[in-house]
Amino acid sequence: MFFRKIISVLCLFLILLIFITTSCFATSEIYVWSPTSEPLNNTVETNANINEEKIENTTDLNLESGGAVLIEQTTGRVLYNHNMHEKLRPASVTKVMSLLLIMEAIDSGKLSYSDKIPCTETAAAMGGSQIWLDVREELTVDEMLKAICVVSANDCTVAMAEYLAGSQEAFVEQMNNKAKELGMNDTTFKNCHGIDEDGHLTSAYDIALMSRELLLKHPDITKYTTIWMDTLRDGKSELVNTNKLIRNYKGATGLKTGSTSVALYNLSASATRGDLSLIAVIMKAPSTKVRFSEAQKLLDYGFNNFEYKKFAEANEVVKTVDIQKGTKDSIEVVYENTIGTILKKGDDSNIEQIINIPDTIQAPINKGDKIGEIVYTIDGMELSRVNIIANESAEKNTIFNMFSHVYKKWGTLLR
Repeated sequence: MFFRKIISVLCLFLILLIFITTSCFATSEIYVWSPTSEPLNNTVETNANINEEKIENTTDLNLESGGAVLIEQTTGRVLYNHNMHEKLRPASVTKVMSLLLIMEAIDSGKLSYSDKIPCTETAAAMGGSQIWLDVREELTVDEMLKAICVVSANDCTVAMAEYLAGSQEAFVEQMNNKAKELGMNDTTFKNCHGIDEDGHLTSAYDIALMSRELLLKHPDITKYTTIWMDTLRDGKSELVNTNKLIRNYKGATGLKTGSTSVALYNLSASATRGDLSLIAVIMKAPSTKVRFSEAQKLLDYGFNNFEYKKFAEANEVVKTVDIQKGTKDSIEVVYENTIGTILKKGDDSNIEQIINIPDTIQAPINKGDKIGEIVYTIDGMELSRVNIIANESAEKNTIFNMFSHVYKKWGTLLR
């Protein structure tokens, strides 16, 4: 019995010595893999911010509008550009920013769809598109959104702005702050509704920026922007969408029309087919017919010539990495973001990937730590890169948990 205990203790220290020696002298290597050596069915990170990298126009669409742009919604890549930075009057397309701030308030919990919004004298006095709000009535946020999205109601927009910020002026300041945050360098807002005012200017590109932000971060807005016909006030007020593409264009998801005698005819049009989502912006079209036909022309060009290739979802496991000097032997590493890329149709076979992830890493590791990255290229040109992060934590070994770890291993060996 005495000798068995001595042998057990010696075994324990021998295992501990091997464990410490291995931990001290192990090294970490970074391997670079390509699809030819070890394929992995994943690719390109979707960036949080839109980038202005463009696919050069290979076709002249002969647009009559003063400014236009077509972008892919997920990556923000510009697919077609026609005077996209020309500063023009947006008219009611301004309301995309107003809607963005309203949806931020809802999603942050500051505002609820069921909240009742009063009508002020200022809101009731608004001209242009409206539902003739009365100072004695209140509508819910849900009803207000329906009126703003479907019939571009100026009175509802002002009522919402005053309720959220205390005054139109304060709300417009928030609009301009958000524009700066999004990189809308061509934009200055003077009001929240879009009625012509000196200095109230933006560009097709900037409208694409705020439209993308609204659709990506607050997709519930499409519950309103896809309504073709509806009613308010117990059926007494009929609503018909000012965006005719909602009824006539396959996959249309919105977004906002706008027109005045000075701004002429504007439109931010969004549509999704399969995995490809596009935003086409038309500014200063000579007629309402032209704005819809040219928006459709842009969307058709996008759907006919490009595809969105999704390769992996956020938090999808890439591989298992061994841990040195840690309380765990290994951890899983995952994609930080959902990843994909926009490509011309038929180009997907040329994508290559370079995976830079160590086989072994040293503790401590916290969940979310960057472990490596994957870079995606096509014909030698980098498309994008995505961080690979730890999916769990691994503490560094102490003398106490080393003994605990070795004891468990020893116990397993003696079974």
